[in-house]
Amino acid sequence: MRSFSEYNPVAIFIYFFSVTGVAMFNTHPVLTALSLVGGIICLLTYDKKRRYKEHIGFFILFLILAAANPLVSHNGVTVLFVLNNNPVTLEALLYGINSAAIIIGVLYWFRTFTHIMTSDKLLYITGALSPKLSLVLSMALRYVPMFREQTEKVRNAQKGMGLFKDDNIIDDIRSNMRIYSILITWALENGITTADSMEARGFGVGKRSCYSNFSFRTSDVLFILTDLSLLTATVIGMISGRFNYGFYPKINSADMGAVGTVGAIAYSVLIFLPFIIEMAVNIRWKYLKSKI
Repeated sequence: MRSFSEYNPVAIFIYFFSVTGVAMFNTHPVLTALSLVGGIICLLTYDKKRRYKEHIGFFILFLILAAANPLVSHNGVTVLFVLNNNPVTLEALLYGINSAAIIIGVLYWFRTFTHIMTSDKLLYITGALSPKLSLVLSMALRYVPMFREQTEKVRNAQKGMGLFKDDNIIDDIRSNMRIYSILITWALENGITTADSMEARGFGVGKRSCYSNFSFRTSDVLFILTDLSLLTATVIGMISGRFNYGFYPKINSADMGAVGTVGAIAYSVLIFLPFIIEMAVNIRWKYLKSKI
């Protein structure tokens, strides 16, 4: 039994496409809440460094998005209070909360995607489709940590020269602009060096080959079939109108019925599928350790 992150990149990509696809094209609060909670749990599972400031940023963004809609839109029949002669309605507030939950949930899933889908996995997917796209993507991903490392080097050098001695906003802006200018020059020089190196190694002379150590296993096929089966049950519920949910002019919801209930259960299983796999792997690992 393998961890979820060890599955074939194609299977992982199909999973994230399925989860985020339903989350983005659905407004039902039940599915939205499942997407948000599942995204948070999934990111906490795979974010080993526990960047809690990132969660605080997501929470602040959630509050801003949730509060923006009732302040801008005044539709709805249930008036909570009047602000500057503009009614703030319950329906607009709930719609703002639901929309914010959709956006933040999708952002959590994309953030988890970046933790699991490493550069070699992305190259495995894009390499077969377009080698040139794969090359551009690999170079872009390579420059992200290089830019971060170079920024720290330049900032430390600037501090060593005493250019950050004034603790005020104007000095910070000037210092950051200076660092930005240095980084642009460094990036251009590094790009020329990379181009010369690629030309010297014969880039573009013949057909490019792609190396990969990923292979499809039985578990990957079973995972994809399970993913597509759960997605199909959820999509059937959406197409049949069981997940229709309206906020204006007053809250109204379609009867979920058996089809909608099965779709909601299927989506909940799909959402927590990586967590279930990780729990099963941990239980099996502890069991094998107890046998030693």
